[in-house]
Amino acid sequence: MSTVENALARAQDEAVALVSELIRIDTTNTGDPATLVGERAAAEWVAEKLSEVGYETTYVESGAKGRGNVVARLAGADPGRGALLVHGHLDVVPADASEWSVHPFSGAVQDGYVWGRGAVDMKDMVGMTLALARHFKRENVVPLRDIVFAFLADEEAGGLFGAKWLVENRPELFEGVTEAISEVGGFSVTLKDDVRAYLVETAEKGIRWLKLRVKGTAGHGSMIHRDNAVAKLAAAVTRLDQHRWPLVIRPSVREFLDGVSEITGLEFPDDDVEGSIGKLGALSRMIGATLRDTANPTMLSAGYKANVIPSTAEATVDCRILPGREEAFDRELAELLGPDVEREWVGLPPVETTFDGALVDAMTASIIAEDPGARVLPYMLSGGTDAKSFQQLGIRNFGFAPLKLPPDLDFSGLFHGVDERVPVDALKFGVRVLDRFLRNS
Repeated sequence: MSTVENALARAQDEAVALVSELIRIDTTNTGDPATLVGERAAAEWVAEKLSEVGYETTYVESGAKGRGNVVARLAGADPGRGALLVHGHLDVVPADASEWSVHPFSGAVQDGYVWGRGAVDMKDMVGMTLALARHFKRENVVPLRDIVFAFLADEEAGGLFGAKWLVENRPELFEGVTEAISEVGGFSVTLKDDVRAYLVETAEKGIRWLKLRVKGTAGHGSMIHRDNAVAKLAAAVTRLDQHRWPLVIRPSVREFLDGVSEITGLEFPDDDVEGSIGKLGALSRMIGATLRDTANPTMLSAGYKANVIPSTAEATVDCRILPGREEAFDRELAELLGPDVEREWVGLPPVETTFDGALVDAMTASIIAEDPGARVLPYMLSGGTDAKSFQQLGIRNFGFAPLKLPPDLDFSGLFHGVDERVPVDALKFGVRVLDRFLRNS
């Protein structure tokens, strides 16, 4: 094995160790500032790992104590060329240890996997990125253009203290950046006969966390009432839940389906796209959610005593909106809820770009070099990432955290799921792909 191969092998092993160690730093983000833990510790740990190999790092606590973010830049050969942003978030969603086979913050490396909360969302990509950032500095690698590495807080609650805050308050940290890569893309799905497609995220639905409020007349529970806030809210939420939003096939979804058809021979006819999505097996859940807007009630709040009719009732609704559908969604929502339901929300916009250009070519070449015969396809993410914030700076965003996965692994089910884990071999594969991609993109 050559010196170069030895160095890259070291980076692959280091990525596994870094993912494990980072999982052991509990960075649970509940969305409640009083219960947050670990983001600062994780950010300081990342900054230390970068500093010890020679990076100058910027540590920013964004608007609230403990919400740590770290940014570092590696100079490229052509400073006049647009820089590439590689970003990942350090926070994770909560986990109930009683439901897991291993402790969710153990970072256990066993049975060929690294286990723990954040293993796929997204401490796997953070570990691979950090290992390669260190590898490039140790080996004096000069990429074709500047690479900006960003390790961020608060993505799981919308990035208000992470990407969104930095974009609004510290945009100079991303000066010159024209393109970006991050999570939930580049992973493989086995379609047939060991033929793998690697899905690159080129679009994602918008997020709107909607608060509904209905007012009525307070009174005693034993009396007859015709202006009950709880009943009116329940009726409005039921209308929303039963509504069927229109079917819309965005270009990223059509390109994905056409690619699958070419590989497998499966057909997804325009008059039955939704019905035929079931042919995709476990993947159908994720792809099916990108065919329509969704508005799912998630929380209800009303009253304080069994025999008191409250004057106010509230509900929270998680809305996900397709690119290009924001205005139409608002109109339909207003018609469904009617004038008596007050609405307020926090939201982040949809993201969409085309599947073409030099960066896409570099992604494809990097994948095929490690997995000859693979196909690379675009797709739309039904959820959201920090790309929503970075697009405000005119940055073109992709999901590209490459992993070669076992055919029987329900990867999408691991996000926010029990026994979240990432294959060790997939991490090493990802390091090799990203090494080639970052050098040549």
